[in-house]
Amino acid sequence: MSDSTSPRNGGRVLVDALLRNGADTVYCVPGESYLAVLDALYETPSIRTITARHEGAASNMADAYGKLTGRPGICFVTRGPGATHASNGVHTASEDSTPMILFIGQVERGFIGRGAFQEVDYQQMFGGIAKWVTEIDSTERIPEIVSRAYSVAMSGRPGPVVISLPEDVLFGSVIVDDAPRVQVAQAAPEATSLDALRTLLNEAERPLVVVGGTGWTPESTAALARFVQANRLPVAASFRRQDLFDNRDSHYVGQLGLGASPKLVARARDADLLIVVGSRLAETTSSGYTLFTSPTPSQQLVHVHPDPQELGRVYQARLPINSSLSSFAHALDDLEPIHSAAQQRWHAWTDEARADYVEHSTPHSSKEINGVDLAQVVAHLSEVLDEDAVISNGAGNYTVWVHRFYRYRKLATELAPTNGAMGYGFPAAIAAKLREPTRQVVCFAGDGCFMMYPQELATAVQFGAPVIVILVNNNMLGTIRMHQEREYPGRISATQLVNPDFVAMAHAFGAHAERVERTEDFAAAFERAQRAGTVAVLELRTDPLQITPVNRLSA
Repeated sequence: MSDSTSPRNGGRVLVDALLRNGADTVYCVPGESYLAVLDALYETPSIRTITARHEGAASNMADAYGKLTGRPGICFVTRGPGATHASNGVHTASEDSTPMILFIGQVERGFIGRGAFQEVDYQQMFGGIAKWVTEIDSTERIPEIVSRAYSVAMSGRPGPVVISLPEDVLFGSVIVDDAPRVQVAQAAPEATSLDALRTLLNEAERPLVVVGGTGWTPESTAALARFVQANRLPVAASFRRQDLFDNRDSHYVGQLGLGASPKLVARARDADLLIVVGSRLAETTSSGYTLFTSPTPSQQLVHVHPDPQELGRVYQARLPINSSLSSFAHALDDLEPIHSAAQQRWHAWTDEARADYVEHSTPHSSKEINGVDLAQVVAHLSEVLDEDAVISNGAGNYTVWVHRFYRYRKLATELAPTNGAMGYGFPAAIAAKLREPTRQVVCFAGDGCFMMYPQELATAVQFGAPVIVILVNNNMLGTIRMHQEREYPGRISATQLVNPDFVAMAHAFGAHAERVERTEDFAAAFERAQRAGTVAVLELRTDPLQITPVNRLSA
């Protein structure tokens, strides 16, 4: 780290600010608008620079880093087209509550407002999807702005920050003090709130815990599990937050999201007490805001969230609690368990919900299915992968199989965008493998989803990220085709796909690749992919008529 008493250009000051805040990786597509930063990174080996082949992929990698670590993922892109491409990851980070900082090169300050080459007003462009958007107006303010960016990205409901970097600010030379590492304040529950929670539990007949959000740690998820087990409570995960509670635990009852069990949906509607920890109960989790009526749910609602602006935003809770999730979970350790006589009222409720989940998440063979049975593939991986294996995916009907049949065991093992962004899974998997090289990383992607960022095979090969891609190929955009058949039966428009030879394409990048056409061939092919020592693509030829685990397209 440079001496803050000596002159430094803006690029060096910025990289030093990242170092002070613990940054160890940046994801980028290089651009001439931030050359000074690239030069500072050249002499900073403690920060690994990952060059993606598309800015959208780079921003998705930064989002994945934020999900895995709880610290902001750092992304650099150039102005104009680079920024528009990177907006994909910013939207994902916003919807998913992921800490992230996107730095964008900008034209010189004297050119701003003239419609200069690749000039964009980033405050207008990102104002609706980022927590904070700013443009650094002087080299001296770089430490201040970067510190604030870290604080905003990690505080309350985490999210993305966008910082515009005028080119002359980065090349300018100053003597300026570095700011200290950012410390984020954590809200904690009041004792009266915990007493009120215990009172509501004592009165409940059909309680349900719904867990979601970000900001969890292994210690806090363990504390939540102790509370749940001591009180024999059923736990459901909100959309794409299944890794917050061990799915093998007898108290876990499934996920509320796409492909949710109808029995769990009914149970959530029938509950008389909802203890919602971290989740916003957004559209997908709430089945289009129908499971829980707004503004006042029919269920008694305890809503715990780290951001006070989310409490009362859609639902008026009987008991709103503004607290970080870690503080709340650890406070539960001091909450005396509900008396066993009171627990007896919901023992059967919990056991029945668990039995429903086990039945729903256990695949059954079907003679109707041609090609590879995706349910059997997911169930096989659920059995053979390590407890801390990372599963990533993007968007598409294929994800319903993953969410239904894979049983997550540990925190930070599910990388899945709650905003339904296609293409997310593969860049996220690369970021996960580079961050956690000893962990198994498996990406699920549909054929349409994978083709959003197939060029990142080059990134995986260049930087040594031996992820395994399960490429689910049915030669169509399945989700949209499903909606078409429902709304306009037989009128297929724009959803058929003519794909490349995926195996040949992967080989051209230097990857291992195989095509699997029968379910019984998958296990051996997966073992070969694990032994390959490089990124691997397993193309599964699946039945285009099997549009969900239970529905045929013809129906």
